[in-house]
Amino acid sequence: MCVLSFQQGTVKKFKATLEEDSFIRRFTVTDRGEIDDIEHEFNEIFTIEFWRTLVINPANPPFYWWSCVVTCAVMYNLVFVILRGCFWHKLQTPDVVACWYFPDYFCDVIYIMDMFMKSRVGFLEQGLLCRDIKRLAMVYIKSWMFVVDVICIAPLDFLYLVVGFNAFLRINKCLKVWRMREFFNLAATHANNPNLFRVVNLILIIIVIIHWNGCLYFAISRTLGFGSDEWVYPDIYRHDYSSFWKQYAYCFYWSTLTLTTIGDTAYPIHTAAYIYCTTCSLVGVLIFATIFGNVGALINEMDAARNDFQHKVDAVKRYMVNRQVYGPVQERVINWFDYTWNNKESVDDSKHLDYLPEKLRAEICIHVHLKTLRKVEIFKDCEPGVLVELVLKLKLQVFSPGDYICRKGDIGRDMYIVKRGKLQVCSEDGKVIFVTLSDGAVFGEISVLNIPGNKTGNRRTASVRSVGYSDLFSLSKNDLMEALREFPEARMSLLEKGKKMLKKDKLFDEELARRQERLEQKLDRKIEMMSDAVEDLQKVVKILIEKLSSNEVPQKPKSSSNEVAHKPQPPDDDDDDDDEESIWKTPSSSIYSITLKESLHGDKVPEQRKSVTENELERPSSARTDRKLSKQYSRESDIDQVEDEKSDVDLKEDDSKTSVLDILVNSDEF
Repeated sequence: MCVLSFQQGTVKKFKATLEEDSFIRRFTVTDRGEIDDIEHEFNEIFTIEFWRTLVINPANPPFYWWSCVVTCAVMYNLVFVILRGCFWHKLQTPDVVACWYFPDYFCDVIYIMDMFMKSRVGFLEQGLLCRDIKRLAMVYIKSWMFVVDVICIAPLDFLYLVVGFNAFLRINKCLKVWRMREFFNLAATHANNPNLFRVVNLILIIIVIIHWNGCLYFAISRTLGFGSDEWVYPDIYRHDYSSFWKQYAYCFYWSTLTLTTIGDTAYPIHTAAYIYCTTCSLVGVLIFATIFGNVGALINEMDAARNDFQHKVDAVKRYMVNRQVYGPVQERVINWFDYTWNNKESVDDSKHLDYLPEKLRAEICIHVHLKTLRKVEIFKDCEPGVLVELVLKLKLQVFSPGDYICRKGDIGRDMYIVKRGKLQVCSEDGKVIFVTLSDGAVFGEISVLNIPGNKTGNRRTASVRSVGYSDLFSLSKNDLMEALREFPEARMSLLEKGKKMLKKDKLFDEELARRQERLEQKLDRKIEMMSDAVEDLQKVVKILIEKLSSNEVPQKPKSSSNEVAHKPQPPDDDDDDDDEESIWKTPSSSIYSITLKESLHGDKVPEQRKSVTENELERPSSARTDRKLSKQYSRESDIDQVEDEKSDVDLKEDDSKTSVLDILVNSDEF
């Protein structure tokens, strides 16, 4: 199974580029080694095996160029079939007829070949190209396109033997106009200037419509009689109107004036002429109004970039006028806009790539910025993933002559890569020039990397000034750290490169680097200890809360009326009051205290503790008041005792909390 590829030269050239350029090979994010299409040599086209196993990918240029060939054949039939049929007295003579055989049947061969090609055009199924030849053929046969193609190749030319040579017998060839429309849609996608192509397409459609209308006008004039009135074509036997080019030009001109409704033509006389003129006017109003409207919109789209840029310039100018900014500042702003527009590469148009996947967008950016990135020493050995992340975060900035990119002592928040232009590294006052930077130079990367041991910290050590207009790529510190967060090895590699550069310039302090590294490690250790201490503290607090909830004193429920009714009544004997009172008092207080304590612990009172002998329940009636007082006293004493125990538990828990906090705070490591 083979797949036709129209990109043989492009693919080979691309592979050769990858073999020659190791930089591109390392950072290309798409695997070009396994292309879905199979390349073929030119001599394989003449083998039967090639055509037997052929499958066409409609997304590749081969199908696009074949569609262009078919479109030319369709255009030939659209133009010459109607022309030969209407101007038969000039183009159908015996000495001219033989000239049409070859182009006619050559177009028929193209039609037949196109049917074969369409039966081998693959389609995507679950993201993969379907290569089942039988299935592709059945899909094409069951479609409406197959029916139209069969009608187009119907051999009506055999009727020449009956009616003679008549070009209108080939009118069925014009039904393949749908193939031309398909090519125009493909061309709008493949063309580098789609707007220009759309304008050309509309103009071509207008010409074809005017051409057909002019030919029909000549045919109607023949039917009504040449020169019979002012509306029809003049007498063709007159010397000044007998030439073919004169006749065609006259009819084309009349058709243009009628369809566009902008010319003054003669009024028709016959009814058929009225009907035809009315039809032409309706066609002109409906079709040409739409076509010319689209042409205007396309022309505006072609200049949309310039209009958008001009709106920005006008907005800045209005701002400066409203704020009364004049003189050299306004002139520098205008010059900056002129430079940005004249140098298209200075315009940051990367926002147009937002529609693409991230990997494909990164590959485009790498190819666009290839010349600049390959000169950056710090990126030569970095991981491909890091470069992909960084290249998407580069921002283009344009500086005017004399602009300072940074000054000595400024905090370094960005690193810069020189794309185009010249920069001067100078002293703070700008009088002493240390070095001149050109394309591919990098500065500011040391302050962005935060290298431990850097004597200058993150401050700029010199001022950088633009000599002329300079295009720079800027990479912020936050973007760099975000990209390196997922690539610790690349981060360490960049730090080592930065240390070597600092050592080379004698700006690296090893003792300071060790102190800063220990400080970072100590800080990390402290953060880990604090996290562990917080977790331990949370566990201790949780345990204490559980203890407090288990030691809470529940409220004693009120006794119901039934319980009061069943309380034992003391006996009414008055003998031995003291003994009986002591006997009554002791058990009752002990029973109440036991019941209260056990209710606090949620335990049920055993039956033997609740049982009271009849002797204990019998009390003298005369000691009823004393017994009530003794009960109340014992009840209050027990409640006080329980509250004291609860307060002791709270104090112990507070002491335990304080001790845990003291241990954590007084810890040396914490």
